[in-house]
Amino acid sequence: MNWKKSVLAIPLSFSLLIPTVATVSAHDGENHAQSHPTVTSPASDLRATLDALLSEHAYLAVITMQKGIDGAEDFEAAAGALNQNTEDLSNAVASVYGEEGGKQFKEIWSSHIGYFVNYVTATAKNDQAGKDQALADLEEYKVKQAAFLDTATESRLKAAELEEGLQVHIEQLLWAFDNYKAGDFEKTYENLRHSMHHMFGTGKGLSWAITDQFADKFEKTSVDTPAADLRADLNYLLSEHAAFAILAMQKGISGAKDFEASAAALNQNTEDLSKAVASIYGEEAGGQFKEIWGSHIGYFVDYVKATGAKDEAAKKQAIAELEEYKVEQAKFLDATTEGRLKAADLEAGLQMHIDELLKAFNSYTEKDYATTYENVREAYAHMFDVGGGLSGAIVDQHPEKFQEKMPTDMPKTGMGGASEQAGGISSTMQWLLIAMVSLIILSAVTVRATKRNPQE
Repeated sequence: MNWKKSVLAIPLSFSLLIPTVATVSAHDGENHAQSHPTVTSPASDLRATLDALLSEHAYLAVITMQKGIDGAEDFEAAAGALNQNTEDLSNAVASVYGEEGGKQFKEIWSSHIGYFVNYVTATAKNDQAGKDQALADLEEYKVKQAAFLDTATESRLKAAELEEGLQVHIEQLLWAFDNYKAGDFEKTYENLRHSMHHMFGTGKGLSWAITDQFADKFEKTSVDTPAADLRADLNYLLSEHAAFAILAMQKGISGAKDFEASAAALNQNTEDLSKAVASIYGEEAGGQFKEIWGSHIGYFVDYVKATGAKDEAAKKQAIAELEEYKVEQAKFLDATTEGRLKAADLEAGLQMHIDELLKAFNSYTEKDYATTYENVREAYAHMFDVGGGLSGAIVDQHPEKFQEKMPTDMPKTGMGGASEQAGGISSTMQWLLIAMVSLIILSAVTVRATKRNPQE
């Protein structure tokens, strides 16, 4: 294959989904050394782009399979969002390996989505032969996809290891679906979390191969730095929050049997941060963090309940509480980052997050599913900008903790073997917690005792 090789650029359709929350910079008049660590580099940006597209694929694939087996009215819209994700990912591949490479990738990548659809269709018909054929097709896909990436990266990614990683991806999605069909919703969402997190490892591995292959195009920057890891950690937790918030709101208004499990997955996302805080500063600080962060989830729950009850006054109250939350959270992060993130900019970003989730939910209840999934994608992508802004402020605040180390070999990723545990975060994540908890300790007296915990 003679693919045209050029620098990868974020597809336009994807970049438009990420409006700026805030510009992270040093304090006025402060000059940073050239070696000052940063979360923003050509390599780190590529990694974040691939993380976003790949993890979104896993999320939308599982949701589409659920909608398919349920015969849900929004199945076609969910499948359309999954297909648009494929378009964006294929455009990204084409920007590196030319139109021919992008076309070949799209054909292979799309095939495994079709095989999952076949598996769902066969399951609905109790057609064991059809399910077996879909599994055989997925096995064939795995080999083709691994061979493609091995060739494209000039064997920086090895076919045998890629097949292992692709097998993990296939099994995670099938387990999530099979457990959903069997009514074991706890395992359903455990596997969904694992499948999304695994794709962040895949994004790191693929971006490493590309930046190693085209080092000059990426200014010889590395995807494997403490700062880049922090950015990925935050992107994972924040995007997962948005994904599960929207899903839980859908399940709640629909009275779905898996509502409790989807809400539990959302709460576990909050627990992951809270337990990390508690492990550093004790249970009291962890509880305070959980109270602050979790409040807006509770207000969204209130909005869903009010919608179900057709209680306009309660809906307005929930929106008013979200407005109050927005202001408090913005002040919190402004103070935590010592002004690196400005309250006014943060309020605008938080309002965007609130609007995206409410639009996704309201359009869902109105059966305007095209708008629903447009906002699902926007909300998901927006969290990667938030993660970039937060991680940038933290690294700027604690540069000594994020000095780059000389790379030795391909970084540990999810490209092969078992996936990393869902909710796992790197050691650099502790500096997010230090930055946040320092303000929690200073401002604990201002935390209202009446602030609700969404799990109560």
